[in-house]
Amino acid sequence: MKNVNKIGKTVTKILEIFHWVAALLMVAATVCSAAAPSWINRFVDFDAKECCGANLTVYGFEVNAPVTNGNTDMKFFLLFGIGATLILAVMAMVFRNLHLIFKKSENASPFQKDNVRMMKEIGVFSIAVPVIGFIMSTVIRLVMGADAAAEVGVDLSGIFMGIIVLCLTRYFVHGAQLEEDVDGLV
Repeated sequence: MKNVNKIGKTVTKILEIFHWVAALLMVAATVCSAAAPSWINRFVDFDAKECCGANLTVYGFEVNAPVTNGNTDMKFFLLFGIGATLILAVMAMVFRNLHLIFKKSENASPFQKDNVRMMKEIGVFSIAVPVIGFIMSTVIRLVMGADAAAEVGVDLSGIFMGIIVLCLTRYFVHGAQLEEDVDGLV
């Protein structure tokens, strides 16, 4: 069990750092899309085609921005970047909480009040990812107008994962109460 805990701590910390770095890079790319759009086009056009557009995706939030004359419309990229930054930051928080749960449970019971709170937060964060995507897709449609030639999509499966985590949290609450009761008897 100690090996699993050690691997879990390591992997979750790496994924947390990866997501924070990705969020920072997305902030930089988003700012560049407003300040220096030609610079961003050099990177986005690797996948951009006149017929199909530039496909921008992060955790189920997807924007297929139109491409004209080999250039992606940077307004789409700017709005996508805002949503992607928020989603990456929320996912970094999920992995942060997982890391802390592994760390706190290393030499003690996993049924601790802090672990229960962090599991609830993981459930809320998991639900927040598709909600952020949905809100940003609505914003993109409102800002760019109904005739904008972009496709925007959101994968809502994160909501179900969040609900599952919140349901499992109830068992951790019960386990924490039972452990408290047993400690009170000793």
